[in-house]
Amino acid sequence: MTFTVIGTPGDRRTELFAAACRSAGADAPTVVPWSDVLRGGAVRVEPGTMLRIDSPGEDPEADALLRGEGDPSRVGGGARWYRTFTAALGRIACAGARAGGRALNDVGDIAVMFDKRLCHARLQSAGVPVPGALPDVDGYAALRERMECTGFRRVFVKPAHGSSASGVIALQTAPNGRIKAVTSAAPGPGGGYVNSLRVRAYESEPEVAALIGALAPDGLHVERWVPKAALNGRSLDLRVVVIAGEPTHAVVRTSRSPMTNLHLGGARGDLGAVRAALGERGWRGALDACARAAACFPGSLMVGVDLLVETGWRRVAVGEVNAFGDLLPGLTGLPGGAAEGLDTYTAQVRAALSEKLPA
Repeated sequence: MTFTVIGTPGDRRTELFAAACRSAGADAPTVVPWSDVLRGGAVRVEPGTMLRIDSPGEDPEADALLRGEGDPSRVGGGARWYRTFTAALGRIACAGARAGGRALNDVGDIAVMFDKRLCHARLQSAGVPVPGALPDVDGYAALRERMECTGFRRVFVKPAHGSSASGVIALQTAPNGRIKAVTSAAPGPGGGYVNSLRVRAYESEPEVAALIGALAPDGLHVERWVPKAALNGRSLDLRVVVIAGEPTHAVVRTSRSPMTNLHLGGARGDLGAVRAALGERGWRGALDACARAAACFPGSLMVGVDLLVETGWRRVAVGEVNAFGDLLPGLTGLPGGAAEGLDTYTAQVRAALSEKLPA
């Protein structure tokens, strides 16, 4: 059985997946560059292949084709990115169907996961625990009005189509008029905002209004700020990878800021300590929430679930579901599970070869 990957040649993701194929005794996959797909070229899918759609990664050419020319570090452009990306997904799906390929991830699933509003609604309708969300936020004035109506003093403001915490704002207000927005978005040299690897705070209303006003045209998703559990003075959440319906890998992400992303200064935490704090029943409940979230995307062999553990260790909520949430180098599967001793890519290859494929 052969694999075809829509990805970026030489990227860590495609290289790790190719290594996983070789370790499982399969041929190295054929890699179709995202840049070729986005330029409108023919999508070459080998007959009968297993088709994996991976992230465009950090390829500046693919980013320019998705969002338009400009600084790749800029914040924004998500609406155009999404339109271009989903159109390309449709072309990939047609090429795969013509070739009789077997998809490892469904393009419809991917499209929903890349719209935080749609993803939240799908999870909520399935009874998966999620943070409360504010409806119809199209700018700063609407945001403050919705917060006032709901009594939410602390929210996360997320670009509807963002990833890697780009443009995400942890916003808190107080009755005395004080406001604080924590984000990795920094003013750019030519105006607008760019992604920074340093989290910063804005504490004046004009600054916060300008930032949200810059993000709003691309669409916003606003959720209640779930107070996160903490260990050793660092708040935490988990990224849980679910493969073929089973939570197989988990990493704890910790931070002293509201952002736990590892590239923003977050650090991997002690999974054993988290399991102990949750207790065996709580741990099983946490994994069950992740499995239920993954079940909302039945056409996807793998999803990455961002799981929030609330203060008190009694409740969990699914913050996001990620179509490309498996880039966790060096992480092996949970003890006693189907992927014990395997990295995320090898576990997926073996699941695919054993016919544990999405419907």
